Amino acid sequence: MKFMLCNEVLMPLSFAEQCHFAASIGYDGLEVAPYTLADDPLTLSDVELHGYRRMAADAGVTISGLHWLLVAPAGLSIVDADHAVRRRTLDAMRRLVEVCAELGGGVLVHGSPRQRMLGEDAEGDRDRAQAYFALAGEVAAEAGVTYCVEPLAVAETNFITTLDEAAALVREVNSPGLKTMLDTSAAANGERRSVVALLDEWLPSGLIAHLQLNDRNRRAPGQGEDRFAPILDVLRRHGWNRPIAVEPFIYEPDGLATAARAIGYLRGIEEALA
Repeated sequence: MKFMLCNEVLMPLSFAEQCHFAASIGYDGLEVAPYTLADDPLTLSDVELHGYRRMAADAGVTISGLHWLLVAPAGLSIVDADHAVRRRTLDAMRRLVEVCAELGGGVLVHGSPRQRMLGEDAEGDRDRAQAYFALAGEVAAEAGVTYCVEPLAVAETNFITTLDEAAALVREVNSPGLKTMLDTSAAANGERRSVVALLDEWLPSGLIAHLQLNDRNRRAPGQGEDRFAPILDVLRRHGWNRPIAVEPFIYEPDGLATAARAIGYLRGIEEALA
């Protein structure tokens, strides 16, 4: 299996150092949070992006895609009724799709909980969000990448909090460039069914295009009570062949140790299942 590390775990190492460290402990690549590359990642030139791609290649890893899409620049929203805000957000989405493709990535993960919170005009907000995702699917398909709607726990957002809701949106939009994904911590904290049951149900549909691994306690795999062998096993049974990201939010004792412990744990499971 191809395991990617979400690169913010290794901050404040330089990007080149992140690539070399990830490679040295057994990851196949990085999944990049755009804000880690620049305060305003939308200003990154193609020349700069190709430089980051070369850094990864020189270290022997790849960049699988992007996540935390709308954190920077500030003020973006997919639901805001203000036309100027929506226009800036759509322009940001278009550029981030280009950024992903230029970096050699294949997937963009749309979590960004604060930028999708429904307000008093919930129906209007939903319509605006659906229009955003429909366009994102078109833009992604044209660029040869996949844009994923991420279900998040209700503690983080009030819009798209289950895989069923995300899948319904993806089916309604019906764009080849728009899919959903599963974050194991969000699923463990917000779904009525287990992660394994969700994967068993939804993987055959082809709607799940990405997976992020983390414990329900928001630490890395192997640092909590959740067991990941059944998850890797169900992926193997269904012939999963896409990169899998490791995305802890709490780093104990620090990011480097967290990253190393997670990949050792996951590679051990992989070997045992072989």
